[in-house]
Amino acid sequence: MSERELNILVGGEAGQGLATIGPLLAKCLVRSGYQVVVTQSYESRIRGGHNTFAVRAGVEEVAAPREAVDVLVALNEETATLHRGELTPRGVVVAEEAFAAGGENVVAVPYKELAAGRYRNVASLGVVTCLLGLPEDLVRQVVEGYFGKKGKAVEENRAALAAAYAWTKDLDPSLARPLAPVTDPPRRLTLNGNQAIALGAVSAGAKFCAFYPMTPSTSVPLTLIAHAEELGLVVEQAEDEIAAINMALGASYAGAPALVATSGGGFALMVEGVSLAGMTETPLVVVVAQRPGPATGLPTRTEQADLEFVLRAGHGEFPRALYAPGTVEECFHLTRRAFETTQRYQTPAFVLTDQFLADSFRAVEPFDAEGLEAVGAFAEPEAVAEPYERFAVTADGVSPRLLPGFSRHLVVADSDEHTEDGHLTEDLTARTRQVEKRRRKEEGLRREVIPPTYEGEPRPEILFVSWGSSRGAVAEAAAELASAGTATATLHFAQVWPLVPEQFLGHLEGAQRVIAVEGNASGQFARLLRAEAGVDVASRVSRYDGLPLTPEYVLRALES
Repeated sequence: MSERELNILVGGEAGQGLATIGPLLAKCLVRSGYQVVVTQSYESRIRGGHNTFAVRAGVEEVAAPREAVDVLVALNEETATLHRGELTPRGVVVAEEAFAAGGENVVAVPYKELAAGRYRNVASLGVVTCLLGLPEDLVRQVVEGYFGKKGKAVEENRAALAAAYAWTKDLDPSLARPLAPVTDPPRRLTLNGNQAIALGAVSAGAKFCAFYPMTPSTSVPLTLIAHAEELGLVVEQAEDEIAAINMALGASYAGAPALVATSGGGFALMVEGVSLAGMTETPLVVVVAQRPGPATGLPTRTEQADLEFVLRAGHGEFPRALYAPGTVEECFHLTRRAFETTQRYQTPAFVLTDQFLADSFRAVEPFDAEGLEAVGAFAEPEAVAEPYERFAVTADGVSPRLLPGFSRHLVVADSDEHTEDGHLTEDLTARTRQVEKRRRKEEGLRREVIPPTYEGEPRPEILFVSWGSSRGAVAEAAAELASAGTATATLHFAQVWPLVPEQFLGHLEGAQRVIAVEGNASGQFARLLRAEAGVDVASRVSRYDGLPLTPEYVLRALES
C-alpha cells in the first residue's frame, strides 16, 4: 500500500554523512514531485555528537515538522536506541546489520558488502530511496549532479547506489514504504530559508555583503559567495561583527546595496553600527538568524527570542522595519521587500529568521524574476539645488540622496547630530528638526506595512496568533482542531514592526479565545501587541527548549 505522507529521520554522528544523505534525499523527493519540510538538529561540534536530519514528505502540501517517525535511518547504534520509541506502528528501522536489533520492520543492511567506507552514505541513500519507491535513474541523476559525472569517486558512487538498489529489491515487500506516485511532477527548487534570503538579496540588486561566521546565519553569505563572480557581488569575511557592519555601511554610502548576516551574539556587537545607519540615514539590510541565548546559549538550535532585542537595538530614536518570514518563499520576497524599504526610507531594515527555517529545505516553485528590477532610490544630480543638503528637512522625512564622487555636489555625512548640509552641530533647534525629520519616515513605513494573514472562521472559538517560522505548525494545529469541529482561525504576522492595529484589532476582538504561539519563554510578540494595540493576549504557547514548534506540541500545550 502506498503512503501519501511519510516522516523520515536520518540520525548519526557529525562526520557520518548526514550532510550528504539528508539534502540528497530531500532533493530526490522534490524531483519526484513531493512536498517536503526538513528539520535539522545538530550539536555544536565538528565530529561526534548526536545529529538528525528529518524529512517530512507528502503528496499534498506539508507545512511543519512532525514528531512521529515512519522510517528511521540509523547511521549509528545510538540513533536506533534514542528514536525507536518515536516510530509509528508501521515504522521501519534501517540500520547497519552489526547493530540492527531484531524484531519486525527492521532492515539490517550489510553496508560492508555494498560499498567501501567512504561511499556507504550513498549506499544508505540508495536503500532508503528504494524503500520509498523512488526511481533509481532519478536518484542517480541527483547524486551525479551533487558529485559530478566524471572521476573514480563518481564511478564508486554509481556502483554503491546500484548495489543498494539491487539488494533492497530482494527484501520482503512488507518492509517497503512506497510513497504514492506523483504523475507529471512539477519543476520545483529544493531550497532552505537562508538560500532563499540570499536569492532575494540578489534579486534586489545587492552588491555587497559583509559577515563574520556565526551559526545559523553563515549559509546566507556562503550562498552569495558561490555566485559572487557571475553576479558581480563582493562578499567580505571581516575580522569581527563590528567591522562587518561598518564595511557594509561604507559600501552602502558609496551606492552598493548592502547586507550583513548574523545571529544574536554577533548582532550584539553590531548595535552601534545600527545607530550609525540611523543617524547617517544609510540604507542597510540586517539578517538576524535567531538561536537560543543568552551568551553562546545553544548555538545550533532554534528560538524566536530576539524580537525585542532587534526592535530596540541602537541608542537614540530612529525608524526601522522588521520582517519575519514564515516560509522559504517569504524568505525570498521579504528580503527583497527589506531592500526596497531600506533604500526608499534610508533607514535600517531587518529580516528575522531562525535556525529551523534557515536550515529547512522545502519544495519551492521557481521564483518569477521577470520585471524584478534592482532597487535604488537616488536623486538626479541635475535636479538637486546647490548647495546640496544631504539631510534636507522634507515633508516625508526622506532627503534627496546623492552618491559621493558621482556629481559636482559635495556629499557630507556625520555620525554627530548635523545640519541639513551634513556638518556636525550642537544647535538644539537643528537637533529637534532632524529628530522630527527622521521620525516622519515612520508615517510612510506604516502606510506600507504588510497586513497579517487571517485564515479560518470569521468569529472563531480559538484564534492562534503567530509570527515568523511558527506559521506552519500553527496552521496545521488549527486545521486539526477545525477537523474535530472546533471553530478555529489563525492570524500570522510576516511583518512584526511597525504594527498597525487597524489591520488586526477586529480579528482579535471577534475571537472567543486568543492564543499567542511563540518560540520564546516570555511571549515577546504578545507583549508587543499589548504595548501597541492595547490587547492582552493572556493565553500563550511557548517553546524554548531549542527545538522547533510542531503541531503536536501546540495541541498538547492547548490541552494542558
